[in-house]
Amino acid sequence: MLHERAGLALGLSVVVAVGVLGMGENWKGGDVGYSIGGGQKVRLLKKAMEALADQEDLVVLFVDSYDLIFAGGPEEILRKFQQSNHKVLFAAEGIIWPDSQLAEKYPSVRSGKRFLNSGGFIGYAPSIQKIVDRWDLHDNDDDQLFYTKIYVDPQQRERLNMTLDHKCEIFQNLNGALDEVLLKFGTDRVRVRNTVYNSLPAVIHGNKNTKVYFNYLANYVPNVWNYEQGCTICEQDMLDLSRLKSTEAHEEPAEEEEVVLGCGAGNGPCSSVRNNLKTCGLILGHSLQKPRAKVGTGKLQGATQEAFHLEFPQVTVGVYIEQPTPFLPEFLERLLSLDYPKDKLNIFVHNSEVYHEKHIQKFWEENKEVFHSFKVVGPEENLSQGEARNMGMDVCRRDLSCDYYFSIDADVVLTNRQTLKLLVEQNRKILSPLVTRHGKLWSNFWGALSLDGYYARSEDYIDIVQGKRVNELKERNVFVLEKLDPDMAMCRNARDVTVHRERESPSPESFHMLRPPKGLFMYVTNRHEFGRLISTANYNTSHYNNDLWQIYENPQDWKEKYIHANYTRIFTENLLEQPCPDVFWFPVLSEKACDELVEEMENFGTWSGGKHEDKRITGGYESVPTDDIHMKQIDFDKEWLHFIREFISPVTLKVFSGYYTKGYAIMNFVVKYTPDRQSYLRPHHDSSTFTINIALNNKGLDFMARN
Repeated sequence: MLHERAGLALGLSVVVAVGVLGMGENWKGGDVGYSIGGGQKVRLLKKAMEALADQEDLVVLFVDSYDLIFAGGPEEILRKFQQSNHKVLFAAEGIIWPDSQLAEKYPSVRSGKRFLNSGGFIGYAPSIQKIVDRWDLHDNDDDQLFYTKIYVDPQQRERLNMTLDHKCEIFQNLNGALDEVLLKFGTDRVRVRNTVYNSLPAVIHGNKNTKVYFNYLANYVPNVWNYEQGCTICEQDMLDLSRLKSTEAHEEPAEEEEVVLGCGAGNGPCSSVRNNLKTCGLILGHSLQKPRAKVGTGKLQGATQEAFHLEFPQVTVGVYIEQPTPFLPEFLERLLSLDYPKDKLNIFVHNSEVYHEKHIQKFWEENKEVFHSFKVVGPEENLSQGEARNMGMDVCRRDLSCDYYFSIDADVVLTNRQTLKLLVEQNRKILSPLVTRHGKLWSNFWGALSLDGYYARSEDYIDIVQGKRVNELKERNVFVLEKLDPDMAMCRNARDVTVHRERESPSPESFHMLRPPKGLFMYVTNRHEFGRLISTANYNTSHYNNDLWQIYENPQDWKEKYIHANYTRIFTENLLEQPCPDVFWFPVLSEKACDELVEEMENFGTWSGGKHEDKRITGGYESVPTDDIHMKQIDFDKEWLHFIREFISPVTLKVFSGYYTKGYAIMNFVVKYTPDRQSYLRPHHDSSTFTINIALNNKGLDFMARN
C-alpha cells in the first residue's frame, strides 16, 4: 500500500506496532466514493481498541489506507500532536459531509478549516476507545457522521478533549483544497506544502475526486523522486531477464541453475481510482508466476517464491490499425527488429482499413512463419475498436502459455529494440513507455485532468516529456503503449473502450481509452527512450505512394524513409565529389524515394511527350522540351520545394560558401528518357542560379549510360 511504502521510506518501523484492520474481510461499508458509508471501519477499530483501552501513554493513529501517503515520519507526527495539547485530533477540511445541516453546530474558528474529516485522526488510546465504544450502528452507516455528531456536541467535545487539525499541520485532505497545496522540493526529499497556512502536512489524504492530483503528489512524496537521486523506487522489484534463454537459441539450460528474480510487491497498491488508459501501445503483465514447464530450480524474491522456467516469457502482441496510417510497412518491419525471441511472440493484428490490406498481406506472407503465431482480423469483420481490442486481449487470456499482453497502435514508432524486455523487467501490472511526437510536447499521457474531465497540463508535464524528470509515474492517464497481466483478472468484464476527445490538448484528436477496474494502478515510464508518435491527421490516401506527402506532418519519419543514409556525411565527412568545376555529386535520396517517385509519375501517366507546345507553362512554349511530368500536376510541388529548402539548401551553402538560397524553383519535374520518346537532351541554359539533377534509377540496371 502507498502508506506502507511511505512508512518504510520515512522510518515508520520505529513505531511499536502497525496494524491493518479488516485485511481479508469483505467490504460491507457501502460505496463511500459516491455515497455515505464506512461504518465498518468504526466497528473494526472498536474491536481493536478493546485490548488497548488501558494504555494511557499509547498514541493511536488511524488513517484510511488506499488513498493516503505519509509525508512525514513518526517523530514529526507525535511532536505535532503533542503540540496541539488535546487528547484527540481529527483531520479537518473546508467541506462538510454528509449532513450540511450540522454546519451551524460546529464551533467557529478564526483561521483554518472548520469541518471534521474521518479519514485520519490521532489520539491517546483511552480517549479513542471512549469514542468508538459508542458505535452501535451498521457497517454501511456513515463513519464521518458518527464522529461529527460527537464533535459538534460541546459537552462531549470538551470531555473527550477533541479538536480538529484546522491548519493542516498533520493531516492534509485534498478534497476542496487542490489550489492550496504544492510540492516543495528539497535536495533529497519532497514535501507537500499548504500555501494558505504555510504548513508541511505529514499525512496526505486523496479523498473524494482528487485521485489524479493525489497520484501526482505520490510520484514524488515522500522520497519517490528528488533532484539529487532521481527516481528512488524504479529499481524495486524488477525482474532480470539477462540469464533467460530462448528456444530460438537451441541451447539446453544447465540443470539445477538458479535464477533470482525480484517480484511480489512491485505490482502497485490498490486504489479506488477509475483510470483512463489510451490503448495505442502499452504492456500489461506480471504473470511470470503462472505454473509452467520448469527447468532447474528458481527463486523469486519478495512475497512469492516458486520454481521459474528459464525461457523468455510468451508475449501476445496486439497491433491495431484503426485509421489510415502513414509509414505502416516500416511500422510492421519494426516488429521484426524487436530484440525478443520471435518464437515467444504471438501476433494479433486488427486492421479496419481496406487501404492497408495490401501492406498487411505482404508482411503476413513474408513473416507468417517467423513468429510463434500470426493472426489477422480484417475490415470485412466490421469490428468496432472496442470489440477488436477485447478480441486481442482474449487471444492472450485464453492462451495458458501467454505470459504478457502488449498492445500497440500503428501510430507508434518503436525505435528501441529492447522495449519488450525493458517493460517486462520493470515488473508492473500495467506499464506504458512514454512516447512523444518528434520535436513536440504532444505525448501518450495526460499529466492532469480539467474539472470537466479533459486534458490539463500538470506542473511536471514538460519536464517529463522532455526527459528532465526521469521517473516511473503512477496513475496517469496513459494512451498508446501498454503491458498487461495476461490472466486479465483486473480487466475481465471491465474493458470498457470508449472514444474520448481531448479539448485544448497539444493535438485535438480522438483516442480510445481502456478503463481498467478499480483497485489497479497504471504506470508510465520515461526511464528509457522508446520511440515516438506519428501524426495520422490529414493523411491523404488518394495518391499511389502516400507517404511521400508526409514531409510536413511527420518530418522525422519522412527523412528516415526517403533521405539517403549517407546524407549527413556530406557535412561530417565532406562526402562530396566534384567531377568538374562547380559540379558536385552527393547522396540525397534513398532508393525507396527514387522508386516511389517514379511509381507515382508512372501511375499518373500523363507524360508531356517532349513537344515545344506546352500549355502548362507561361506562354505555352518550351524552347528545350522534355518528356516530363511537373510536380504541380501530382500536387507535390509544395512538398518538393520544402525538400529543397531542408536538404538541398544546406548543401549549396557548404559548396558555395556565402551563398544563401531561398530554395525556390518555378519549375520542378521528372523527366522520362526512352529511346522512342526522349533519347537526347541538347545543351541549354536553365536560367537558374543552380540546377539539381537526381537520377531516379540505376545505371546498368535500368539504363545504359553513354557519352
